[in-house]
Amino acid sequence: MSARSWRLLPAIALPVIAMLTVATLGARTSRSQEIFAGKYPQQTGEDLFRSICQGCHMPDAKGAIGAGTYPALAANPRLAAAIYPVTVVLHGQRAMPPFGESLSDEQIANVLNYVRSHFGNRYRDLITPAAVNARR
Repeated sequence: MSARSWRLLPAIALPVIAMLTVATLGARTSRSQEIFAGKYPQQTGEDLFRSICQGCHMPDAKGAIGAGTYPALAANPRLAAAIYPVTVVLHGQRAMPPFGESLSDEQIANVLNYVRSHFGNRYRDLITPAAVNARR
């Protein structure tokens, strides 16, 4: 490589690096938009709980207090009335974001049925996707 070529290298390399950086950030933005556009791939209640809910409510569903208060889902009597968790998951409440646009009716029913039948909860009446859809 000649001395002149070495001097031109930064002028060529900088735009190429910038384009690659923008492309990489664009791919990340696109992926995060997919998640918030209802593209969670998980379908089972357990998988949805593990990938979405346990980050705040903890793996044992006992909740947490720290930067915020995350209520316990374990042994929670508020889950007895199926309409309550359906409404909270669809529309959010206080610091909990709404998931109505991010999850299908079936995914919401699956995760709520999982939570309502695990972690010391023994609610046997199933939430159906139709019941979720009726609350949208």
